[in-house]
Amino acid sequence: MLAESPAGAGRKAAPRPRAVAGRRRLRGCRLLEFAAMSYQVLARKWRPRSFDTLVGQEHVVRALTHALEQGRLHHAYLFTGTRGVGKTTIARILAKALNCETGITATPCGECGSCREIDAGRFVDLIEVDAATNTKVDQMRELLDNAVYSPTRGRFKVFVIDEVHMLSNNAFNAMLKTLEEPPEHIKFILATTDPQKIPVTVLSRCLQFNLKQMPLPHIVGHLESILGKEGVPFEAPALRYLAKAAAGSMRDALSLLDQAIAHGAGKIEEEAVREMLGTVGDDHLFALLDALAAQDVGAMLALADAMEARSLSFEAALQELAVLLHRIALVQMAPAAIADDIERARLAPYADAFDAEFLQLAYQIAIHGREDLPLAPDEYTGFSMALMRLHAFRPEQPGAGGARQGEGGQRAPAAAPAPVATPAARPVPPRPAPRVVSAPPEAGAGKAAAAKPADEPAATDAAPRVAPTGAPTLVPGLDWRRLIDDMRLNGMVRELAQHCELLRVDEGALQLRPTSTHRHLFNPALRDKLQGELQGHFGRPVRVNVEIGDVAGATPAQAHRAEQAVRHEQAVAALEQDGFVQNVIDMFDATLNESSVKPL
Repeated sequence: MLAESPAGAGRKAAPRPRAVAGRRRLRGCRLLEFAAMSYQVLARKWRPRSFDTLVGQEHVVRALTHALEQGRLHHAYLFTGTRGVGKTTIARILAKALNCETGITATPCGECGSCREIDAGRFVDLIEVDAATNTKVDQMRELLDNAVYSPTRGRFKVFVIDEVHMLSNNAFNAMLKTLEEPPEHIKFILATTDPQKIPVTVLSRCLQFNLKQMPLPHIVGHLESILGKEGVPFEAPALRYLAKAAAGSMRDALSLLDQAIAHGAGKIEEEAVREMLGTVGDDHLFALLDALAAQDVGAMLALADAMEARSLSFEAALQELAVLLHRIALVQMAPAAIADDIERARLAPYADAFDAEFLQLAYQIAIHGREDLPLAPDEYTGFSMALMRLHAFRPEQPGAGGARQGEGGQRAPAAAPAPVATPAARPVPPRPAPRVVSAPPEAGAGKAAAAKPADEPAATDAAPRVAPTGAPTLVPGLDWRRLIDDMRLNGMVRELAQHCELLRVDEGALQLRPTSTHRHLFNPALRDKLQGELQGHFGRPVRVNVEIGDVAGATPAQAHRAEQAVRHEQAVAALEQDGFVQNVIDMFDATLNESSVKPL
């Protein structure tokens, strides 16, 4: 028994090392679990703790800083804005500024007990309420009953009510009186993403600050600063994709940054971020514009195939294309609006390759193509059809392909008369022309033939412009109504001409008399337009003079109405004499509605 005892003891003690090892492994697992639980996401870790570190809300910071420095403190503040722009963050900073142990200041120390407790979320006099889960009037009354007590730890008792628009109407009514005249130790800070749902009676009792969305450069700069402090390597273009995906929200940008770090195994790379977000890279968009400028439809469709193979979003592609076209248009019309010199240099070749008219059309095609994607048989079909529209509806522009340049070359001869017509519209020395053209036809024909060889080249050029068109000569007895139809006037210029009586033609000038109800049409702008149309029609300088008085004859408009009345009477008479119409009238005791009769 004595000999067996050590062996037995040894056998019983043998499992102990395994148990110790097991406890060590368990302890290691708990340490790893604790380390994982202790990780703090970037959005919380790098939440601004003072006005100096707040990004993108300078207008709010300036107003609050001045109010704190001058002691002009309001009892209720309302912060509005979209998600992730800093509403709750500013509320906590303001609570620290009001309760800092160093005094009311715009730069809280961050070291005193009050500041540390507020940062840790355990300050007893900072009451944060989620209105989305406390919407009832009883819950609001309970909160207000607690407001009458003096603060326990700090200088003020601060109530932060987030998403305040979720409160019921009864809850809003219950807090109106307290919100208007609260005790001196109470400060209300309200935050909402939808201020339209807040009653006007509440809005009028608060100082309202509208927080704006974060600009793209601010988000990129903040992400660069955080990654530098975290020691995470990154590629700058990748941060632009994250900032665009955040859509103006800094919290969303930091959440995406956390995801990108995990996706890239501790580093931020452009290709990995694009793959994570499923966004279309700039290389695809610029390649698309290159193919569009070269009119290479095959290359455009090949890009669509490559995007489909990578499962890229066609909706996002059209959205980014519209943004890129907008930036190119800015380079064309307002280069100073592009602050980034590198971006401006990248877009400059495309601003030269496409004209302004095409960019506006392409922008419309892109946004309408995005709207039509749900109606297309599939997204690839809708996207490729939008690309073919960009090619098919493109006007002539610098950098167009050979086919369109050939069409432009064919149209060039037709457009050639335009430079010739331009000098005719300019004032030229009128002395030779009136003597030749305004003379009576019998006596003027021989004189004009004799005068032409001695005329200057400008007069010689003017003669062929009148003869081939068959336009009437500027002589007395001119048919004014026919002249208006031949010139094919439209708009207000035609209205002006239609309501004027042609009195006479004197030395290259038309004497017109408007009706009394249409004299207001004879303003300088319309008269100059009518004068320009006449000069272009006759191929020589023409003046338009106005005489005020009663119209003796009939204006073209009056003559047209008289003709219409005669035709209407004839049409009515023809219907009254029609046998079928008479039978219908007699059978049904009907009457003929003359106002509905329209002559053919």
